[in-house]
Amino acid sequence: MTDFLLAAAIFVLAMVALGLVRILRGPGDADRMMAAQLLGTGGIASLLLAGSATGEAATIDVALTLALLAAFASFAFVKAHPAPRQDESAREDDA
Repeated sequence: MTDFLLAAAIFVLAMVALGLVRILRGPGDADRMMAAQLLGTGGIASLLLAGSATGEAATIDVALTLALLAAFASFAFVKAHPAPRQDESAREDDA
């Protein structure tokens, strides 16, 4: 079972590495932030898999800490880049 968990962790890391392309070539800031969140989620998943495979409690603690930091990062991004608001005339044109 340990070999399977480690292989799954390596597979998740390989898929996350493909997400780096979106960060480097993303068309907008929101796309880049979502790709960074995906990288964080994949990193957390691989750390949890590796921690379960090796039995190291510290690895699981690091993964949970990274999950908490990812939540703060997305909150900070939303506060720094609020969504654009539509004015009344644009809503009437759409109706």
